[in-house]
Amino acid sequence: MKVGVVDIGTNSIRLLITDGLTDFGRWVVVTGLGQGVDKSGSLSEEAIERTMTVFRRFGDLMAGADLERTMVIATSASRDATNTEAFFDRAEEVLGTRPTLISGHEEARFAYQGATVSQELAPPVVVSDIGGGSSEFVTAADETSLDIGSVRLTERALATRPASSDALDDARALVEECFSSVGVGDIGTLVGVAGTWTSLAAIAQELPAYDPERVHGYYLGRRLLSDVTSMLSSMTLAETAAIPSLDPKRAPVILAGGVLACGVMKVLDVAQIRISERDTLDGAAGHLLALR
Repeated sequence: MKVGVVDIGTNSIRLLITDGLTDFGRWVVVTGLGQGVDKSGSLSEEAIERTMTVFRRFGDLMAGADLERTMVIATSASRDATNTEAFFDRAEEVLGTRPTLISGHEEARFAYQGATVSQELAPPVVVSDIGGGSSEFVTAADETSLDIGSVRLTERALATRPASSDALDDARALVEECFSSVGVGDIGTLVGVAGTWTSLAAIAQELPAYDPERVHGYYLGRRLLSDVTSMLSSMTLAETAAIPSLDPKRAPVILAGGVLACGVMKVLDVAQIRISERDTLDGAAGHLLALR
């Protein structure tokens, strides 16, 4: 059975078409849907239009894939916005499936399922998912979802580049405050999923272009992560966008992502994190496939 899953994130929109054994396609487009939501409380028309353009493409891809089931999930920005239902009406017209608004806990559970399937990981496993609007810490038994992500942190503290030392201090303090309640117990393997972690792993390896095979399974050390984040803080947006392994559309938020990532490793007191290309999309697809 072939299924299609669309993930409507705060920063990126993604599509996976799979039968559980073979991935027939995996697409990601940064649209910045959640831009300004933290302050305004609503999705902007400009961001919606950017996202609808991607939906039209994804709708065509799904229509031509002979899918038996489809699922569209929406996360942090859609949870917070006051005009979500109107946005969902437009999304349904194009995608053919109405988005399902999932909670932070459901998002965390999908991320854990996706990150741990078909991988040999030393238990206990903890999954870190840094999104645009929220961050999740997930174990086999529990999950914590916090309303802080790369887009929110950028808008609150890191909108200017290069970032000043004061701005970095403010950002780190905000992350430390948000993460202060996190407790996951013993950690055998810490796994990082989603675009922040995968992008940082590619930058850390100085890849000439983004290579998912080089990123998946890579162990990113805490000291190297700190060095990468320090480098990003000293760069202009144009210089950041020119990093060959980074999607230029991620340039405005990747510094905040680095600060969040450093905060994760600090609060969990770990020396390294294993990066996974498998994440929420794979967990949601597995859910669909299990319904047969």
